Amino acid sequence: MPRLSDDDLYLWDQGTYYKSYDRLGAHPNQQGTWFRVWAPNADHVEVIGDFNDWLGDDLDWAGAGLWEGYVRGARPGRRYKFRIHAGGEAFDKTDPYAFRMEPPTGSDTQGLSAIITDLDAYYDWQDSGWMNARKGPSALDEPMSVYEVHLGSWMKKEGSHESLSYREIAEPLADHALEMGFTHVEFLPLAEHPYYGSWGYQIIGYYAPTFRYGSPQDLMYLIDELHQRGLGVIMDWVPGHFAPDPQGLARFDGTPLFEYADPQMQRHPDWGTFVFDFKSAGVRNFLISNALFWLDKYHIDGLRVDAVASMLYRDYSRGDDWTPNEYGGNENLEAIQLLKDTNEAVYSHFPEAVTTAEESTAFPGVSQPTYAGGLGFLYKWNLGWMNDTLAYFKEDPVHRKYHHNELTFSLVYAFSEQYTLPLSHDEVVHMKGSIWDKMAGGDDWQTAANMRLLYAHQTGHPGKQLLFMGDEFGQRREWNHNDSLDWHLTDEPLHAGVMNWVRDLNALYTGEPALWKDAPASFEWVDADDYEQSVLSYLRTGENGETLLFVLNMTPVPRHEYRIGVPAREDWSDRWREVLNSDAEHYGGSGVGNYGGVETDPVWAHDRAQSVALSLPPLGALVLKPEAG
Repeated sequence: MPRLSDDDLYLWDQGTYYKSYDRLGAHPNQQGTWFRVWAPNADHVEVIGDFNDWLGDDLDWAGAGLWEGYVRGARPGRRYKFRIHAGGEAFDKTDPYAFRMEPPTGSDTQGLSAIITDLDAYYDWQDSGWMNARKGPSALDEPMSVYEVHLGSWMKKEGSHESLSYREIAEPLADHALEMGFTHVEFLPLAEHPYYGSWGYQIIGYYAPTFRYGSPQDLMYLIDELHQRGLGVIMDWVPGHFAPDPQGLARFDGTPLFEYADPQMQRHPDWGTFVFDFKSAGVRNFLISNALFWLDKYHIDGLRVDAVASMLYRDYSRGDDWTPNEYGGNENLEAIQLLKDTNEAVYSHFPEAVTTAEESTAFPGVSQPTYAGGLGFLYKWNLGWMNDTLAYFKEDPVHRKYHHNELTFSLVYAFSEQYTLPLSHDEVVHMKGSIWDKMAGGDDWQTAANMRLLYAHQTGHPGKQLLFMGDEFGQRREWNHNDSLDWHLTDEPLHAGVMNWVRDLNALYTGEPALWKDAPASFEWVDADDYEQSVLSYLRTGENGETLLFVLNMTPVPRHEYRIGVPAREDWSDRWREVLNSDAEHYGGSGVGNYGGVETDPVWAHDRAQSVALSLPPLGALVLKPEAG
């Protein structure tokens, strides 16, 4: 590998060196290793490691703030750090581009050392079939049901509190996700983070998979296994802020380098972390390269970008302590540009990838292309739907008629973005309780029935789907990252019923094209206004006329002879088949239903000449489909 060229330095200076991970960091060859690091304000830089007794080999100034040098005898598996000399001081820093990091040891000199790693000769991928078949944005009108997982607490080793490794979790996780009918697994951040309790959201090693579950090769094995089993893999990515640990990016060369120098912008007020200086060319290189790195080296299928709202606004959580941008607004213009450039780079290099924004405001065009003025994400989390829907389900059914609009309002804006409907980890932590806890009901039966109703509406509502681990069987306890999920609950009838329901909803979702395309023509209210009885009914329609009818009874009162107007077509019979009923005994319900289907009557209802008279089960969801004529 030759020294950095003038072209390399030019791209770095421009902030467009988007595969900088191929040159920066540690890159071994047969005799030794090239080391490169960005430290523009350093007076002198050394690489120290167990290959030179931690005494140091000098790096040369390459230009554009970069230092480089070749050390013979520095082989893969050896530990190293950069010793930065600046302003009369010397301090040791972990390589920002480290491909692997050791566990913390408590030693300032050797703790969190990087490990020389040759990723290009590291793993023999077997997922070419999956990789060649990926569709990315061209699959926008296909089903996407995401299972969100915190790898360390999904399942512990039997009889201990030790997490499963990347390799140990691969087969059981794939088995479970496939059995439940999910299409993708989304991991909370897996990049190296010193504090386990941050769940991976306070990162120190952006290019290193966390040591907690194994080696980089082990993570490749996990992703490879999921791909070979037909499951997509999404990873949370955190470009908005980074861990303040002194061994890491903070004041990397003795000055604010990766973080803002401006005291108003430098720290994230909610988390105490440092905020990246998004206008810096070096930071742009670092972050955009990192997005591409996971897609490139680890075959990740998509990135869910964390805390986008905190990046978009200069006043986010800052009260009065902020300064407007150059135009007098509160938008963080350089962060907006970075997000646009990241999405453009991702889809330019990996057109079959997927990017999703966790964005909680009404910022326009989050999932619109950059050429149309948008941020360029493929999807945006619909946090408005999540908040309103969970607020509704917390209400006692007696009072739900006064909160009916909390379920109907989301359809006002449902097609303004390309949405994912998230019931994520954020809803089951920090004393919020579990999803089970959020369901109104005087007993476990009503709680489980409400959960089944919630999941039915998530399936019927326009948008892709996301469910956090444990919610598929009704985890009772709030999620604790130190503990395994309570898998024993799946042996209890009500929880087994919830799991059966989620499995069958996913089968319905992935098997019915009427639920795939999220466009105004795909959704039609039958009756959005029956607040007195707290009943919702709507139709989902596919491009080829495939039709499903959803009817949701939000009270524990069975309603017989409830009339619903339905469409009629010449190629349909007069019978609507009951495809799913959440009150079936198989799901833990009471068995109220329609004996497999109903016949239409020539009775006018809901502006239609044909209608059906249904028995609506208590706290129950019905899904019906017209039979062919």
